[in-house]
Amino acid sequence: MDSQEKTLEMGTQEELNQKLETPTEATVVEEPAVEEAAEAVVEEAAEAVAEEPAAEAVAEAEAVVEEAAEAVAEELAAEEPERKVYNTKKEILDRITEIAHGDEPLQKDEIDYLKTVFYKLHIAERDAQFKAYTEAGGDLASYHIAPDPEEEAFKAEMGIIKEKRAQLFKEQEAEKADNLKKKLAIIEKIKGMITSPEEANKSYQEFKALQQEWKEIKNVPAEKANELWRNYQLYVEQFYDLLKLNSEAREYDFKKNLELKTKLCEAAERLADESDVISAFHQLQKLHQEYRETGPVSKDLREEVWTRFKAASTVINKRHQQHFESIRAKEEDNLARKTALCEKVEAIVAAPCKNSSEWEKRTQEIIDIQSEWKTIGFAPQKMNVKIFERFRAACDSFFTNKATYFKTLKETFKENAEKKRALIEKARALQDSTEWRSTSDKLIALQKEWKTIGMVPKKLGDQLWEEFLGICNKFFEARNAAGAGQRSDEHQNLSKKREIIEKLKAVAEETGEGLQEKVQALVEEYQAVGHVPFKEKDKVYEEYHAVLDKLYSELNISVAKRRLNKFKDNLKQVAERGESALDNERARLMRQYEQLKSEVQTYENNLGFLNASSKKGNSLIDEMNRKVQRLKDDMNLVREKIKAIDAENKA
Repeated sequence: MDSQEKTLEMGTQEELNQKLETPTEATVVEEPAVEEAAEAVVEEAAEAVAEEPAAEAVAEAEAVVEEAAEAVAEELAAEEPERKVYNTKKEILDRITEIAHGDEPLQKDEIDYLKTVFYKLHIAERDAQFKAYTEAGGDLASYHIAPDPEEEAFKAEMGIIKEKRAQLFKEQEAEKADNLKKKLAIIEKIKGMITSPEEANKSYQEFKALQQEWKEIKNVPAEKANELWRNYQLYVEQFYDLLKLNSEAREYDFKKNLELKTKLCEAAERLADESDVISAFHQLQKLHQEYRETGPVSKDLREEVWTRFKAASTVINKRHQQHFESIRAKEEDNLARKTALCEKVEAIVAAPCKNSSEWEKRTQEIIDIQSEWKTIGFAPQKMNVKIFERFRAACDSFFTNKATYFKTLKETFKENAEKKRALIEKARALQDSTEWRSTSDKLIALQKEWKTIGMVPKKLGDQLWEEFLGICNKFFEARNAAGAGQRSDEHQNLSKKREIIEKLKAVAEETGEGLQEKVQALVEEYQAVGHVPFKEKDKVYEEYHAVLDKLYSELNISVAKRRLNKFKDNLKQVAERGESALDNERARLMRQYEQLKSEVQTYENNLGFLNASSKKGNSLIDEMNRKVQRLKDDMNLVREKIKAIDAENKA
């Protein structure tokens, strides 16, 4: 046996040992085993070397043997026969039990198929249990996988099958060893027949019987097959060389064998037109079996006939090889597509999700990718499990992160709900207060704080909001009822403001001096008037400022004066929101005042460094003086605004 064949046998035996082991939970796909088929092909094809030519064709014949063995191994690894569909683990368990305890021959491909489908269903059940657990809010830290009685029973039956297969393998090995002894004995007998031409003639019938006996003996250990065949072929050739049969019988025998081998060559050549590449290859193996069992032809035709048969075989073997090369190319393409899907899932896992809707969107993306994955066929055998493990790890990572997020979100919802309940209790303590203005400010502040609290589940959130809103409404309804008497005053104020607006319109039609003083007096009178009804507030505000803007424009009243008057007018709307609103506005203006004051000091300090003697210096000093004056004007305006707020607070 040469090194390539030895490597083939060692590899397939190792694969056999691995396949017989009980699969782990990560097992998803098992390719059909090739060791038994490859081993048989090595043995049979090693014996398929034609009986002629002798030593000259041995090397070429061995190449055919190796090519055939490798092709069959690839075929068995790639073919996916139609199988019965199993929908439950119990159905599979019943079938595996029937195989384990029955007398039917053990079909490894069926057993491998049953293992694959069983663990697909098993893993799907486990994933569904985990998903249901996490969606129900289960604690990931306390989650554990419950034992599966069906899986334990399945493993037990697989153990029985493993023992039966081991026993069968042992018996087959013993039979091969016995066959080796028988064939070695035949070789020794033939060796004894080739001592002389006369002895060969006398032993012809016995020799033919030994040849028939050799054909009937089947497999021998693969590592002995080639050496055994070469020895047999050597002594058979030597016997024929010594054989002194009469010319007619010898020629008749050669002619008969030539006819048979010519038909085999023609049959092999016709296989080139067979559309089914796999079927053609199998038929070729049968032709090789017949060729080796056919006797020799005349010595001058041996090389010619063998070359023709070998050429026809090469055509079929090349088609077969190309067929599996296309399968391998498809598997490589599948690997590339699956790798791309792995990268997509890994990118989704790496991208942060900010809210629940994003998690659900990403979940649908993962589900779509998983659906696409199922449409892609097998990757190359050595990568098929690895790429699935990578894909599964990425998916598991996503769903683990999702479960962690929703667990954290649940805790956040709980905290937010507690915060909102605390605000409800604070509001409840204020709902019967009669300090209308201060309590209004406090409730408004509570409402603002409510908006800053994060989400809670919708149903609970609606309940809490209705409770909180009801408490607030109770207070504001009581305040409105108590302030009903103020409404008549508000209507009177509305009438006063409209009278002042009409006066302003009249001033706009006058000419002469003193118009600015009249306008300012009316503005101050307008600002002294109290609140008007809420529904009329915006309308009267727009009427007032429309005529006022016209007057300011026509009378060229200073921008600062206009801005101050407008601020005072708007100040009443700010005051309606409560004392806190006025205080906030005053604090803002104070910060603005201090900032302006600081800028003025900075510019005044810088003025001292400038060289007043230079022209450029004089120009820069003038510009800086203008800026200082503008800043001081702004400071005065801010100061007046602060005074207006203080006056409003005293009112």
